[in-house]
Amino acid sequence: MILLKNCYMIATFNDKNEELKGMDILIRDNRIEKIRENISLTPEEENTAEIIDASRMLVIPGMVNTHHHFYQTLTRNLPGAQNAKLFDWLVYLYPIWGKLNREAVYWSTALATAELLKTGCTCSTDHMYLYPKDFDGDVMATQFEAADKTGIRFAPTRGSMTRGKSQGGLPPDHVVQTPKQVIDDMYRVVNEFNDAAPLSMRRVILAPCSPFSVEEHVMVKTAEMGRELDVPIHTHLCETVDEEDYCLSTYGKRPLAAMQEWGWTGPNVFYAHGIWFNDDELHVLAETGTGVAHCPSSNMRLGSGIARIREMMDLGIRVGIGVDGSASNDASDMLGEARNAMLLQRVKYGADALTARETLKLAIQGGAELLGFDRIGRIEPGYGADLALFDMKQFQYAGSLSDPVAAVLFTGFSHETAYTIVNGKVVVRNGNLTGMNENEIAGNVNRIAGKLLTP
Repeated sequence: MILLKNCYMIATFNDKNEELKGMDILIRDNRIEKIRENISLTPEEENTAEIIDASRMLVIPGMVNTHHHFYQTLTRNLPGAQNAKLFDWLVYLYPIWGKLNREAVYWSTALATAELLKTGCTCSTDHMYLYPKDFDGDVMATQFEAADKTGIRFAPTRGSMTRGKSQGGLPPDHVVQTPKQVIDDMYRVVNEFNDAAPLSMRRVILAPCSPFSVEEHVMVKTAEMGRELDVPIHTHLCETVDEEDYCLSTYGKRPLAAMQEWGWTGPNVFYAHGIWFNDDELHVLAETGTGVAHCPSSNMRLGSGIARIREMMDLGIRVGIGVDGSASNDASDMLGEARNAMLLQRVKYGADALTARETLKLAIQGGAELLGFDRIGRIEPGYGADLALFDMKQFQYAGSLSDPVAAVLFTGFSHETAYTIVNGKVVVRNGNLTGMNENEIAGNVNRIAGKLLTP
């Protein structure tokens, strides 16, 4: 049991968008039980509950990260990729990523999830699509093992690539798999790991990498499996003009037209990026319920373009926010990503394009919807206890407290929480990870990163 006492501000994101001052929040097991003033506990409850003085805290629902590549935390800021656009960036990095082993996947997952938790994200996916032929273990089991330790709610994808260099693709042949290997393992991981319970800590999403790295047969089969197994499906789409040119020359049609033909539109489908959709294609997304994971920092870093998020929202397209891979961001900073989403739309559409509250709603409820979680994203009795607490009395927020909710996006130089709670458990306490040693994570990541760069 956890009792948050006298919260400075609670941004509930409920149907009324209530923002409450001076209230308590009682968490029992993994759900929010009560929100009201002066909640009292029995003597027995007081002995067992964790009581947190929240009088300095803005409390928001935990944010949800809709697109990432955790393994890329091992290859951040490499000089050879700092100034490259997407296709050149991939060609440079694929040979390095081809050295991934079980240890690399474990520690990169630990680092990425730790960063997300410390910046207000309580639920995340990961797009892991590299499967080196000599990999010494089970990729998804390894990721769940690390995520369980840090304490994040986790819905990774079973990604895939089947078109290597010898078949006209970008990746080296030794990191791609055969269609049969991919299809067989997609069934396995859903059956083994996917838990469809409303507050499950483990979900699975199916996610071929992209139309230029996976054969048409696998794309079609993945769409069929997603509907058969009732899980979301995900891929990169319309990230660059190069991808558009590839699809036109290879398939004779634009990327979204190819995806429509393969069964890749609908309420269980969401794409990463979606920068280069035209007007007609935006209407297709709206009419079919297809979603978009917006990754502003990566799009800026690679010079890919600005997604039309304001227009998507106005059309009713489902949108969430993703930090994207840590070799194109180069951080797993969820609050920082939300800030960049707000600011980048203003570059394109003007100063009133995206408000702080609209942005936070995308980062919280937009993400939860894309990943298929309908009992998180609100501070309301009966909802999952996934919360991010920010200390608003720190000097970084001084002068901004006329609007504490907007202050976390407009002001501040550190995006770290004071507390992060996932599924009713404190996973960040006083700014520190509780489930793993942060220095141990950093030391292992630096050691493994050095190995990957050794010829």
